[in-house]
This record gives sequence, C-alpha cells and structure tokens, in this order.
Amino acid sequence: MTSELTEKKVERFAKALDDLEKSATFAKSMYQTDVYQEAGRLMETVDGMETLYGFADRFDEAGVFSSGPWEEAAKLQAPLVSGSLKSKGLASIIEVMSDMRMLAIAKGRVSHPAVTQQDAEEFLNEVMALNLDLLFPSGSEESRIEQAENAEQYDRAQRFFQFLFTQLSSISLSKTLLVEIDQLTAQRPIIVKRIISMIRTAKRLLETEGPENKPEDLQQYVEAVEGPSPLSKKFPNLNDYRKELKNVYGDDLVTEAEALADSMQRTGIVAPHHAILLRALNKTKPELLPVALKVTDKGKANLEEHIELVKQLIKVAIYPATAQTIYGLAKMLDRGVLSSTPVAPGLRRLVELDIRPEVRKELFNAYEYRSGLTANSILVSGVISVLGQPLGVGQGLNPTCQSARGISLWAQHAPGYLLELIPRAARDGDIDLTFEGTAIHSKDLKGGLAPELHKELDPVSLVLVPHLDRIYNEMMTRVALRGEDGHKWVNPEFYGTWVQRGFSSVIEPVTGTVTDYQGYVRLFYATHHPDYNDDYELIYPNPVGIFITNVHGKLLGFHAVSILRIAQVPTGDYRIYFYNPNNDGSQNWGQGIEPSVSGNGEREGESSLPFDQFVSRLYAFHYNPYEQGDAFAVEDEIVARIENLARESWGAEYTWVNL
Repeated sequence: MTSELTEKKVERFAKALDDLEKSATFAKSMYQTDVYQEAGRLMETVDGMETLYGFADRFDEAGVFSSGPWEEAAKLQAPLVSGSLKSKGLASIIEVMSDMRMLAIAKGRVSHPAVTQQDAEEFLNEVMALNLDLLFPSGSEESRIEQAENAEQYDRAQRFFQFLFTQLSSISLSKTLLVEIDQLTAQRPIIVKRIISMIRTAKRLLETEGPENKPEDLQQYVEAVEGPSPLSKKFPNLNDYRKELKNVYGDDLVTEAEALADSMQRTGIVAPHHAILLRALNKTKPELLPVALKVTDKGKANLEEHIELVKQLIKVAIYPATAQTIYGLAKMLDRGVLSSTPVAPGLRRLVELDIRPEVRKELFNAYEYRSGLTANSILVSGVISVLGQPLGVGQGLNPTCQSARGISLWAQHAPGYLLELIPRAARDGDIDLTFEGTAIHSKDLKGGLAPELHKELDPVSLVLVPHLDRIYNEMMTRVALRGEDGHKWVNPEFYGTWVQRGFSSVIEPVTGTVTDYQGYVRLFYATHHPDYNDDYELIYPNPVGIFITNVHGKLLGFHAVSILRIAQVPTGDYRIYFYNPNNDGSQNWGQGIEPSVSGNGEREGESSLPFDQFVSRLYAFHYNPYEQGDAFAVEDEIVARIENLARESWGAEYTWVNL
C-alpha cells in the first residue's frame, strides 16, 4: 500500500509535470528543474521508480528533454548511459527518465516517430548488457572506485536496473547473463556467490518460457548449482539424497561420481550434493575418490601418495556449505602441492589450530548456512581452495590488490611460507615481515588501505589481508621520501626474493611528469618481449602496476597485477598473460583495449592482452638488470603506437617531458 509520504511525492511530481506540459516552448527550461528534482525523490525507492514509469508516456510531449542532450531519442547511445547514470548533478536523474521513455516505447505504450518498438527494446537490452555490474556488483577496480566516489548515483542506478530487469525480455536478458557467466567462470574464482546469483536469476527469467527457449549452456550451469547427476536430479533435497545414496552401488555409484565431477570440471561450479557424495566415498569407497574429483594422472598419484591426509581433509573441510572447496581440492592434487615438504604438516596444524575468537567470528560470518561447521573447517577449506586455485584469489570490493597478489604468489611458489603466515594471523593476531633488516609486526600498526574490510572474501584472505594490508602500507610509508617510486624497494621485501631488483616507473616521482616514455617502453620490450630480450624467459610472476581506465580511456587510478607469462599465439603475435586480483570477466579499458579471459590461450584464472596494448597501460615494472636485450632494436612505429595510446588515455592527466 502506498504510504502517505509517497503519495505526496507523487502529487508533487504530477503537479511539476503538469506545469511543464502547460508551459510555452520558450519557457520549458524554467520548469524542467522542478520535474527533475521531484523525479529524483521518487527514485529513492524501487516502488517509486515503478510509479515514475507510469508517467513515462508523457515525458516527451511535456518537454522533459527539450533543448537537452536527451531530446532526440533516436540519437541516444547505449554505451553512454553508464556514464550519465554515475555522474553527479541532475544528469543521472534525466538519464533514468530517458530510459523510462525508451521502455514505454519498447512496451508499446508510446509511439515514437523516429524510434520503433524493436529499436527501443534493442537499446535497453544493450544498456542492460553493458551495466550488469549494477545488478550484480563486481569487484572490478573501476566499479570499486566509482561506487565509493558516487554512492548516491550508484544507489539510484542500482534501483533503476532492478526495476528495468523486471520489464525486459527474459530470453534476451538470459543470453546476456549467459555471456557474463561464461566470462566469470572462465576465471575460476574461489568466491562464486556472484556467479551463482546470476545463474539463479537467469533460471527465474526462463521459468515461464518453453523448454525450446532455454539455452543448453545455461541449463548446464543451473544443473551445476542444483545437481547435475542422475540421483541429485531425482533427489534435490540434500537429506533425501544422502539417504538414497546408501542404496547405490557398483556402476551406478561410478556414474553418479562421474556426472558430478564432469559438471564441476566443465563449469568450475560445485553442487552441494557433491560434498555429500565425497564424504560418503571417503568412508566406504575411497578408491572412487579420483573418479569423483576427476583428477589428472599427476593428481591421482598425489592422492594415492597422501591418501590418509586427503581423507582427513575431506572429513574436516568438505561439507555442503563448503562444497566449492572440492574444485580446489582437485586442482591442489593436480598441482602436486602435497608433495611440497612443508604442506602436509602445515595443513595438519590448521585442523586443530586454536583460532582467536574474533577470527572465528569472521569465518563464521562468511557462511550463511554453516550447520555443523567449525572455524577450523572453514579455514582449512579456504586453504585448500587457495592452494588449488592460486589465480582464483580475489580482492573483492577492497583496495587491497597488493595483498591478494601476495597470497596468490605464495600459493603458487611458496606454499610453506603461506602456511606459516596463516596460523600466526589466526592464532596469534599478528604476523611480521622483515623490511631492510627490521621486523614489522602487524599488531603494532593501524589503518592500512582497507581499515574497514569488505568481508566477501575467501577464508584465507579474511584472515590474512588485514595484516598484510597494514604491513604493505607501513613499508610504503617508510620509503615515501626517497624521491623514487616506493614499490621499487617494497615489492622485493614484501613478496620475496624472486622479485627482481631492477625497477622502472613511467612517472617521475618528484615532478609528477612522464619523462622519457619512449625509453621506458623500449626497456620493457628489451627485458620482456621474446623478440628483443635475448630469449630470457620469465621464471616467476612479475608484480607490476597498471593504470586503470574506463571504457572511454579516462584514468581512474592505479592497480596491482602480476605478469605470469608471455607467449606467442597462432597469429604470430605475442600476448601478455596476467593475474588480475579482480577476477574480472568482461573488461573494457577504452581505445579497443579489452582484456580477455578465454579464447586466446588463457589458462584458468588468467587475463591477457596483446603485448603492445598491455604496455600502453603499464605504470611500473620490475626487471633483471643483468638480463636485457636490445632496447635500440624496438621499432619506432611500435613505440609511437604505444605512446599514442598512452597519451590519449591516462596520459591526458599528466605533463609529458621528452628527453
């Protein structure tokens, strides 16, 4: 029932619209502001959005858009909608009203001389596709920065898209969601809450459609969440499934295990039924564990070698609430991590670790349905996922890319070290890292980049990031006055000795100018590109800094990623494959620069770009000064192309000095 307050808002808007409609053409501008302000008040709730839409068929005739950028509906461009919605002032309000006009045309409520019903529907579908982050907030650096700076506009935009989502074609929207789900699952993130939300939303969209309209690819994702095996389809209730599983033997049990494992490996999503099956096999048929995990030959050998430890880990850490950990377990075995000497004792220590009360509370809060779980179960499950999916570690909605990058790097190359840090943080509430001979203890520090941590993180990140964040920030503070980019000293001390000591930054710290950019580009080519670096291969991930730009190439800020490898693709070109702590799916950095996560030789968790495009966004990098090729040999046209991309994007914010 409409509240009295809402009724007054509606009355005020209706009067403002009437006044505008009655005004002379030359006087429209005098009345438009009142309409926008009253519309903004209605946009404060989703119900208010729906009420406002009821007036949309009058917007054009009344003159809501007269003499402004939104006046000619046929000339509106979907890619520009996001910028308007997120901008300050009245622009975001006018954008919502303009899109409501388009919705009225798409629904046949309004006939427009220059925009057909189909045109309007296609426009809105494109708008929705380009703004899925407003329906399902992502952890991208762009969305995190802009959301923090424009909270009011973001809230309004999210309410509008919640309303718009209910109005558009279910089939076209489900296809849009499917593309995004494909992009996100290709990254194999540890945290899949956003992906599952998208899958369930897409399912609801298609519930009213006939089976012939349901995309097969979408169905496999729905089944991956709800149960992809013969028995799980028949018994969706987990208790019923558990009881029935006791009566399954022989080939039927193998078929059940294979179906669940195939779905998990194909989609990266694990059904809760899978946890029940794995726990049952662990007790009665451990010889079928390799089938239920679908591990490689290497993984099978690792499993057989450490079978008692694996059985203990399954008993402690695998439950329906932590089912996603099964994928991490399979990948951990495939990586052969258990054969690393410190890993087995490190994992056993976590099983009975005395976890601090405040840490225990954080771990419990991370799981909505945690019946039967202990804090140790949650922590061990998180460690398994990180060791199995080091490129699936994400920073979430936190400015802590350096910390996420560290956890990922140690999981890849120093699992024993990671397993020393985790119990210290969880049990002692303190970790220490040595910086230039002096130990820095996290317990002695306050603040950091994320003093209020957004908690949608994997368990390892929940435990470690607050400590790592404070220490990294303290290290940067200690080198702040050295006259050079502090990352030069901090990264090798923070991450480890495998980070090269050579360092180059595009920005001259003292003056804040871009100095000798061409030399900077040539140095990167001479130390990283196989055609110019005398065949020195990248051995360890290289922690580098990049400029984050939006779809228009506008500078948003800085971001930490790791170059993982550089490889030639079938076309003969080279691509840079990198780890992005954002776990992003579709990305657009402007100027046609769109990192891909699949289709260009990417391995699970990698993003990639053509070599020159990546360099155009590169802010700083490490290199081995003793392993350089021929910087002078890099063709002038390559350097000029990269410089042009840089100048016309992030470079517009800086003064350039050529030597």
